Amino acid sequence: MKTIKGPAIFLAQFAGDAAPFDSLPAIARWAADLGFEGVQIPSWDGRLFDLARAAESKGYCDEVKGVLAEAGLQLTELSTHLQGQLVAVHPAYDKAFDGFAAPEVRGNPRARQAWAVDQLRKAAKASANLGLSAHVTFSGALAWPFLYPWPQRPAGLIETAFDELAKRWRPILDAFDEAGVDLCYEIHPGEDLFDGTTFEMFLERVGNHRRCNILYDPSHFVLQQLDYLGYIDVYHERIKMFHVKDAEFNPSPRQGVYSGYQPWIDRAGRFRSLGDGQVDFSGIFSKLTQYGFDGWAVLEWECCMKHPEQGAAEGADFIRSHIIRVTERAFDDFAGGGTDLAANRRMLGIG
Repeated sequence: MKTIKGPAIFLAQFAGDAAPFDSLPAIARWAADLGFEGVQIPSWDGRLFDLARAAESKGYCDEVKGVLAEAGLQLTELSTHLQGQLVAVHPAYDKAFDGFAAPEVRGNPRARQAWAVDQLRKAAKASANLGLSAHVTFSGALAWPFLYPWPQRPAGLIETAFDELAKRWRPILDAFDEAGVDLCYEIHPGEDLFDGTTFEMFLERVGNHRRCNILYDPSHFVLQQLDYLGYIDVYHERIKMFHVKDAEFNPSPRQGVYSGYQPWIDRAGRFRSLGDGQVDFSGIFSKLTQYGFDGWAVLEWECCMKHPEQGAAEGADFIRSHIIRVTERAFDDFAGGGTDLAANRRMLGIG
């Protein structure tokens, strides 16, 4: 067993144009003052990070780590959620996702995808230059519009979508392998990898690639009514990253999983700040510790009610209180009689 590292915080939902959220030094001091020990950086946010420079310059990477160290923080991982989304986009979502891309490739799906792939390759190099062992992204989606099997899906439609998804990601996974970094897909509705079955479909098609791994976020499983504790039992060998995010699911006579197109505040399933939802974090931290997960516990704040700064302020202590310092000896060692092979044989009647 190993002790989970943390608490850490994902900066994507906090970065902004006003201090202290508009620069890496300032937001690092803010996070440290709240009690966080690490930060996860969104690679697309130029206010905090320059991905192109990080991919080419170890000197720049040392500067980034130095800024964080001055605040008493470590860099946990980089994120390419937005860029990963653009590796595979169904035409129905072209307009919705176009804003994730650089201005010069918007409106051009082919150029946008090439840009996204290049971003992922840069992220692999940057992660290596920063000395990181894992990276988080989204898979993108080609099959998502066909989630519900009505009208009846043509034979082979989903298989073709996953074949193409794997074809696009295999070279990227190879690039991360060359960099010595695990690529962790956040298993998330809206992506083609949204549960265990879809992850397995993809994993098989990329040849069980050793760099194809999982960012575990239980909140997305609560909203799907999936067994999120059992998920750890099944996939713990592939879980290399962890977002600590809460959620709740309150079905009614009017709403279930699909939530009637309602805004977040009115949905049966909705994200909450840590401790305000229904996720069994004691169970999660216990299982991850049992299986030897030694990555970071990273707060991802998303809540339809609470102010983000309150959520962040409460989050550090919440995570710290759930981290289990692993024991170095068995609880019943006091009653042990030592090892005596002859005595053992006599106890078994074979002496």
